[in-house]
This record gives sequence, C-alpha cells and structure tokens, in this order.
Amino acid sequence: MALLKSNKHVFWQALILALIIFNFGIFLGYMLENSRVGKVSQLYAESELDLLDVKIQSELFSLNLPNLNCEAAIEENINFADTVYADAKILDRFEQASKITDSIILQHKKYDLLRTLFWINSIEIKKQCNASYHNVVYFYHYNGPSLEQKAKQVVFSKLLEQLKANEGDNVMLIPIAADNNITSVNFLLKAYNITSLPTVLIDEKFEITELTNLEEIEKYLG
Repeated sequence: MALLKSNKHVFWQALILALIIFNFGIFLGYMLENSRVGKVSQLYAESELDLLDVKIQSELFSLNLPNLNCEAAIEENINFADTVYADAKILDRFEQASKITDSIILQHKKYDLLRTLFWINSIEIKKQCNASYHNVVYFYHYNGPSLEQKAKQVVFSKLLEQLKANEGDNVMLIPIAADNNITSVNFLLKAYNITSLPTVLIDEKFEITELTNLEEIEKYLG
C-alpha cells in the first residue's frame, strides 16, 4: 500500500512538472513571437519614415523649384531600395521561423503597401530625372502556396537575389505579395495584366512567368 501511494505521489509530481514545462514553453513561444512582431514593427516604422522623406523629395520636382538635385534624389532612392531589400530578407527569416499569425500577416501587408509606394516613387524619379536604374518587381504567392508554387518561387527568389548581387544599384528589386487582398496592389496587377504567379515585371514593360537562369532577366536590362 505504501509503495502504491509512493508511485501515485511520483506520478503526480511528474505530471505537475510536465505541465509547468509545457506552459513555460508556450509562454516562451508567445514572448518570442511578440519579440519578432515588435522587431518587424520597428523596422517598418523606420522604413516608413525614410520612404516619406524620399517621396517628398520626388514630389518637389512637380513644383519646378530651382536647384533641385536629381543625383541626390536618385541616390536617396537607391539607398532606400537597399533598405527595402534588407528588410524583405529579415521579414522572410522571421516568417520561416514563426507560425504565420494575424499579426505577422498584418505586418506583411504593411510592407507590401510600403514597397508598392516605393515602386511608384521609383517610377516617378526615373521619369523626372532620366535615371538609368531598372525596376524589377517580383509578384509572388504568400497565402498558402502549393508545393509546386513554393518550389517555383524558391527558384525565382534565388535567381533574383543573384541578380541583385550582380547588378547592385542598377536594379531596384521590389518583392510584393500579390494575394494579400490589397486594393492598390490588385489595381496594379490588373493595370499590367498580371494573371499568374510568380511573375517578375521589369521596367513596367516586360513580364517573366518562367525563370530558370539569369540570362532570361538580364537580356531586358540592356
């Protein structure tokens, strides 16, 4: 009888310890997830301020003010493009390490809007200042892509990353999720007649829906 009571005592101790460890693991996961969301929010806030500054600079050209410096505007736009690209890689790492939650999806939508605004701004600066850089916009599946779509997008992402490494400031690489139900993004998809994903749009003229090597992109960069 004493042995039975002892075994029950050990069982309840083990159960309580397991529950404590389980709940502690959930708590740590929750804290880590909040930390990641907070980091993304901070990055977004910083990028948003930088983009507003760049956007205002481009708007100044419509005022026909004297002594406006196109070289400075182009340089600032290129610098922001580097920020957009770096933030995209950080966000991708966070999303791969986390369960996709409503908070993460919301942050991703905010970044999609920011990148869309940056793309429009890049078009305007290129037109106003006769800039030579190329806008390379990558539209992709974000919400529940199939295994085939995932595999295809891995190829696209790796080749575009290599393109950016090779071309540097000559390319504005702008990734945008095309299935996040964002009205402005949907409008642009219709405007450029983009009906399949993933798609790479180069200089608002050339669409690439099949991509196996860099030459298929580089031929459009002149």
